[in-house]
Amino acid sequence: MLILERAWFLRITWPARARSLVRQWQQRSDCYSWRARKIRESLVSEASLALHAQLALIRVLVAVCPLLGLLGTVLGMIGVFEVIAASGNDDAQAMARGVYRATIPTMAGLVVSLTGIYFTVRLRQVADRRTSRLADALTLRAESGAGGTL
Repeated sequence: MLILERAWFLRITWPARARSLVRQWQQRSDCYSWRARKIRESLVSEASLALHAQLALIRVLVAVCPLLGLLGTVLGMIGVFEVIAASGNDDAQAMARGVYRATIPTMAGLVVSLTGIYFTVRLRQVADRRTSRLADALTLRAESGAGGTL
């Protein structure tokens, strides 16, 4: 759900917010002084925080998924050992079902983790790119008539 929320934010919510920030910056009369530079840095920093929000939590959850899968496997194998203790070694079908049930959580944890890694990296790249684009859009320009150059 966090990955979907970030994708929604980057595709739907962020473009309008970025346009608003650029419009707000362009309406300023002072876009070159030390104060203007600090305001620009603040805008870019706040935007970066908004774009990268929840990505650290997503990375942690993705890292925990294989461990949860292993926990499910351990619990499933405990079930297999209970079947062996209750019926002995003669019920091969029950043991096979238990082993099957024990491997499903590991597979699910690995699948979620691998897809989560892909989307986490992709979301971070998109957030970095959008931050860079915003920084480029908030250009520092001298006041007209000042005659100064960079």
